Amino acid sequence: MRIGYQGEPHSYSYRATVELFPDEESIGLATFVACFAALESKEVDRLVVPVENSTTGSVLPVLDRLPGNEERQPISIIAEHLVEVRHALLGLPGTSVEELVAVKSHPQALAQAEERLLELGLEEIPRPDTAGAVREVASENDPTMAALAPPEAGPPHGLDILLRDVLDRDHNTTRFVVLTVGVPQVDPEDDKTTMLFTTEHSPGALALALTELGLRGANLTRIESRPSNEAWSYRFFVDFEHRPGPEGLSRVIDSPPATLAHLQVLGSYRSVRHIP
Repeated sequence: MRIGYQGEPHSYSYRATVELFPDEESIGLATFVACFAALESKEVDRLVVPVENSTTGSVLPVLDRLPGNEERQPISIIAEHLVEVRHALLGLPGTSVEELVAVKSHPQALAQAEERLLELGLEEIPRPDTAGAVREVASENDPTMAALAPPEAGPPHGLDILLRDVLDRDHNTTRFVVLTVGVPQVDPEDDKTTMLFTTEHSPGALALALTELGLRGANLTRIESRPSNEAWSYRFFVDFEHRPGPEGLSRVIDSPPATLAHLQVLGSYRSVRHIP
């Protein structure tokens, strides 16, 4: 089985992929657009992508692509996975932190350490991938440049760890999901679901919908509003825990709350408890 992820070996996405599928072929892809295209074209059988970070919130380029559209095959979430993120500054051997002028990394990683990097006086240079930033720093051979990346990404490229735990919040964790092509299914042990919905344009429609979902046994763990395909119209992405299996989900969404205009289940899976 071929498992796709965004980035290069030794990135956080690569780590999540190997932890989930240690015996399968891992295929790194340059962008999230390329990731979804590879899944839809069956270049890969599964896709592992980040959807949420405990410091910076949702990964919007992924979230907005989960619903697909009428021209694409349906995509469903079949699992979630948590990765503890502990960034390190990686630089050329013999370099000190005091010599550094700039740091390269993925925009999400830079955002997770923005205050710390400001304290260090480092210019931020966004790159498509954390591990790719490490490769670039190694090839450029510039002692004033560092990469912000997983500590294990340094040695394969000949870089040293100059500073560990470069973070704004100590609880920094990224939530990944596994995607496959096909209509969402609910297995007997699945106790968590991701869905999106839109509401009627009436006062209190969202509050009434959330109240009704709660009364039916849904324990909401996340809600995010995003622009829909119409200007100034929004859809809501919701993660919620429920009783296991098809009956547990059916109890929550059949029939949909009266104030909802549209509801789409994006996938059901076993919930993973947060890393302490």
